[in-house]
Amino acid sequence: MFLMCSYFPMSQASQPLMPGQLLARGVARAMLGFDFVSLPEFMPVFGLRVDLMCLGPKGEVWVIECKSGRADFMADAKWRGYLEWCDRFFWAVDADFPTEILPDNTGLILADGYGAEILRMGPETPLPGARRKVLLRAFARGAGLRLQAMRDPGVISLVSSALP
Repeated sequence: MFLMCSYFPMSQASQPLMPGQLLARGVARAMLGFDFVSLPEFMPVFGLRVDLMCLGPKGEVWVIECKSGRADFMADAKWRGYLEWCDRFFWAVDADFPTEILPDNTGLILADGYGAEILRMGPETPLPGARRKVLLRAFARGAGLRLQAMRDPGVISLVSSALP
C-alpha cells in the first residue's frame, strides 16, 4: 500500500531543525537549480521514509538520504530498500563526514543548511513505468496535502486519521 505523504504539522514549523533536516534544506535548495522539486520525509511505501524525494522536470525521481555523521549512517539499515523507489540514489553529508564509508555505487552530495553540490552522480536505474506512475501520483498528492495543511491546518487534522 502506498502512502500519500507524511507532513509537518504547523507546530513543527517554528522548532529548530535537526542536523539531517538542515542538510535536507540545503539539498532541496540546490535541487531547485537542477529544476527538481523536493518533499522531505516522504513515504513511498509503509515502513520506508526517505529524507528527501526529488522530482525532476522529465519525471525523474531521486532519493537523497541525509546523514549527519558516522553513527547516523551505521544505524541506517533501510537505505537499500529505497533503491527500488528511485531512478537515482544519493547520500547528502556535510564537509566533516567520513565519505570513504559510503558505498561507491551511490551518489554523493556535499551539503550544509544553505546549499549543496553533487560530487558523484548516483547510477541511473529507471523505475518501472507502473511504479513511476503510482509514485508520481503519491508525490503530487503529498505535495497538495502539505500545501493544504499549511493553509488550513485544522481541516487536515480532522481528516488525517482517514489518510493511509
